[in-house]
Amino acid sequence: MNKLDLDYQNLLKDILENGTKKQTRNGEVISVFGRQIRHKMSDGFPLLTTKKLHWNSIVTELLWFLNGRTDLRWLLERGNTIWVGDAYKQYSTYVTEEWNMGGINELFEDGLLIEVEESFDYECESRQINYRKLTKEEFIDKIKTDDEFAEKYGELGPIYGKQWRSWEQNSVAPWGGLAINYIDQIANLINNLKTNPDDRGMIVSAWNVGELDQMVLRPCHNFFQVYTRELTARERIALKSNGSTRLYDSIKEENYLTINADDEIHKVCDEYNIPTRAISLMWNQRSVDTPLGLPFNIASYGLLLEIIAKIVNMVPDELIGNLGDTHIYVNQIDGVREQLTRESYPLPTLRINTEFWPTQTQECGVGEFTNNIDFLIKEMRIEDFQIENYQSHPAIKIPLSN
Repeated sequence: MNKLDLDYQNLLKDILENGTKKQTRNGEVISVFGRQIRHKMSDGFPLLTTKKLHWNSIVTELLWFLNGRTDLRWLLERGNTIWVGDAYKQYSTYVTEEWNMGGINELFEDGLLIEVEESFDYECESRQINYRKLTKEEFIDKIKTDDEFAEKYGELGPIYGKQWRSWEQNSVAPWGGLAINYIDQIANLINNLKTNPDDRGMIVSAWNVGELDQMVLRPCHNFFQVYTRELTARERIALKSNGSTRLYDSIKEENYLTINADDEIHKVCDEYNIPTRAISLMWNQRSVDTPLGLPFNIASYGLLLEIIAKIVNMVPDELIGNLGDTHIYVNQIDGVREQLTRESYPLPTLRINTEFWPTQTQECGVGEFTNNIDFLIKEMRIEDFQIENYQSHPAIKIPLSN
């Protein structure tokens, strides 16, 4: 059994055995607090194998974040329905509140209600009209086809993409008025990795306290941090030799009297553009739907680590998840018990095609650098990220509690 699946299954057992029952806004849970998942990226790409995961959804959601988008239509056009439940709940709550306040006609005129003819009174020659809310399927279709509706009801607020790419900063302008600046945290992170890779503040946050009430859902994974270290000569030569250290050992043996043999090895590696650093990523998650959300979060941050490493020419090292309120919904327990019976397969590998990625991320002015990163991200395609040798058990139908 691979270690990641084993650690994940042990976490599920931990919750079932040691968790506290709680009643939450969206259902009863069994919950523990303060757990951690660690994975060495050299062991394989962190896509769990004890149940099949939908790779397209993982990739599209991450690209949606990186592009700074917060609109549901972009996801739906790419076959991703992850955020439909939250958007539909927002629509449904709004309609219910307006309906209760007597705004039925306005709701109908705005296309938020469907007219239903209940009966016809032949004596009065009139019909009794009732209304109903859109079904989830009708809501999805309207988001896809109605621009005005999509703009109003398919917008999820200033969630991850907005905070990652355009965090709003208010300041007093020189003329005394209010100036609004937008901080691109992803561009800043890439720039720091290229210019100051030992910086201890390489953090990207989605937890903007001033905008939480405008979000359809407060960020569950609220920030991540990256850390880099220099690779040893042994590690670098192994990269050139497909993981083998025999070349390093033979060079050291031939040059055992040479004090700076490692320096010579580094020079050779530099000629071949072998990465000089390893990069790790640690994310913090305040709320963890362990059976349904966590497998996606692990794979998503693993993919983000691989993308960042590719951009800055570093080696993905360790992926770490710090988990706050870590829970299983009571209606998910049957699916959890099924997954606990399964033996894992070897982890798959990830192949990233950068053939069509622009190489315009060199050091430059802040504004120009930000534009280059934005251009690079916009050129990324779903098909650039291919999972190879993925063998897994079948998917498990596990309820989502919005």
